[in-house]
Amino acid sequence: MKIPFALGMAIGFALGGTAVLALHAQTRPPTYYVAEVDVTDPEAYVKEFIPKAATSAEAFGGRTLAAGSKVTAIEGSPPKSRVVVMRWESLQQLRAWRESARYKEARKIGDKFAASVRAFAVEGLP
Repeated sequence: MKIPFALGMAIGFALGGTAVLALHAQTRPPTYYVAEVDVTDPEAYVKEFIPKAATSAEAFGGRTLAAGSKVTAIEGSPPKSRVVVMRWESLQQLRAWRESARYKEARKIGDKFAASVRAFAVEGLP
């Protein structure tokens, strides 16, 4: 009686493990968004723009991993005065946020306090 139970458990673990591996193989790597911003009025930018931009990104599934003005150049040209790194499930999700009315409204505020923005996306590793 113990042998069929043990055999059933072994088969269950084997099939379950195979299913987990198959599901893991189907997941796509995340997309990372990096923005460099030349901020002309840091206090107003932090107070007026960042809360609106952050909540709009969260509403679309974005997660801020790093942000701030304590940026250290390691090689090449120094980055702009503020850098943001965000994680998204997909490039489509990131684009939906950037094209949303909510983000565009926030961006109008941010544009008052930023001289220039350089932003790009890169696919993460599996």
